[in-house]
Amino acid sequence: MKFTKTKLVNGTSLKGRIDTTYDELVRVFGAPTYGPEDSGDKVTCEWCIKFRDGTIATIYDWKEIYTPRGEYGWHIGGLKGEAVARVYETMEMEYV
Repeated sequence: MKFTKTKLVNGTSLKGRIDTTYDELVRVFGAPTYGPEDSGDKVTCEWCIKFRDGTIATIYDWKEIYTPRGEYGWHIGGLKGEAVARVYETMEMEYV
């Protein structure tokens, strides 16, 4: 597996976005770490991921009342910009 779930995401911040659906994220990354429909402060759904190379990424909605199910501009958070590249690479590999 190219990634594992993690809760060690302190200090991550927005690095990019990816337009996709909730179902596609579940297909590629599995069930979210939090949510859907969590009653968090600003996030209802979030994947917290650690890639094999140590890159930390989060994928989450932002200031939504309900977890988006259709096409949505999901936020990608990380400690470094590589988080965006790892998320995109993983999504693309699933389409080959």
